Amino acid sequence: MNRKEIGTLLNTNFNAFADFIDSLSDHRFTVSPEGKWSAGQQLDHLVRSTRPVNKALSLPKFALRFYGKPKTSSRAYEVVVSDYRKVLAQGGESSRAFIPGVVHLPQRESLLKQFHQQKDRLISLTEQRDEAELDNYQLPHPLLGKITVREMLYFTAYHTAHHLHDLQTREQLRKNPWNSALEQVIF
Repeated sequence: MNRKEIGTLLNTNFNAFADFIDSLSDHRFTVSPEGKWSAGQQLDHLVRSTRPVNKALSLPKFALRFYGKPKTSSRAYEVVVSDYRKVLAQGGESSRAFIPGVVHLPQRESLLKQFHQQKDRLISLTEQRDEAELDNYQLPHPLLGKITVREMLYFTAYHTAHHLHDLQTREQLRKNPWNSALEQVIF
């Protein structure tokens, strides 16, 4: 994918996630089912995980050299996704800096605003880099190690879609009338 295609993918995935968050009831936004992160916590996690990518992309080229020069060329989007899924299947989890605390309902609007700001900044910073820079610089990823900037952008786009899929799957499981009725009684 080129920069424009990556920007489009980021925009699509971030907007789909935000639209889904907007569609949730206040209760569905804040509840943490079965010890999993709530939708609000997942939103917070995505803001937390996008922010350092934006910080890194804001650095001048010479500062990006601090992370070293890639030894291999950028992998395709599908390969980055596959490698990330393998790490998750082997028990990979978010590191402490990216784990959200409890998210309360009044935080919803603020978190969505931050989410959109991070998305807009990421797309803008991506467009400011030339194609070669996406492959000639690398950044550290807590689970994948050092990956090229292009791979980090692929990861960020997929990571957002991954969390959306997780939330959508949970919502589908709640379509069971018995679960819904029980939930209404409890909450």
